[in-house]
Amino acid sequence: MGKVYEGIDDRLRDFILAQPVFFVATAPSGAGGHVSLSPKGGTGTLAVLGRHRVAYLDYTGSGAETIAHLRDNGRITLMACAFRGPPKILRLYGCGRPVLPGDAGFAELLASFPGDPGRGLRAIIDVEVERVSDACGYQVPLMEYAGDRDLLVRWTDRKSDEELAEYRRTRNDRSIDGLPAVPETFVQPDVPQGGDVLDGTAG
Repeated sequence: MGKVYEGIDDRLRDFILAQPVFFVATAPSGAGGHVSLSPKGGTGTLAVLGRHRVAYLDYTGSGAETIAHLRDNGRITLMACAFRGPPKILRLYGCGRPVLPGDAGFAELLASFPGDPGRGLRAIIDVEVERVSDACGYQVPLMEYAGDRDLLVRWTDRKSDEELAEYRRTRNDRSIDGLPAVPETFVQPDVPQGGDVLDGTAG
């Protein structure tokens, strides 16, 4: 039987941060539109900020559904599951907001993450968690973690600031349902190019 928790305690925090991948689900308002489900990964890209608050680094990618949906209604669910060790699925239901470079609080949130996030950083997704619950995870397969991919880091490092801005303007400005996503006035984060950067999955 699943259990509902009062918040993210130390044991749940350790479980969340130990998983190399987590999943994010959002949807537009109303009966129509497309539900988005995105895998997110990369060491150090997820932070537990309190018993009822988490945040993760959102990287430039081919879509911007999560940002668009959060701007529309704020609804979000994060899921982590154990691919090794005892079976467990944990879901965090809440209300999220995209915090973009240049927004108030961006630098403070960024300081919650270790290391240099890299030039591909597009936003920080800040989530107020309203419900924490688990499930058995008996059908989740056992798999071994081989490491983080560095493809997104290398892709962004090959592009100039102008090329990244153009990519966001033409590929990240709206969701597939036409909802506004990354604004044209996006401010490129002031982070070094190359070096020891985090890796993430965007969408």
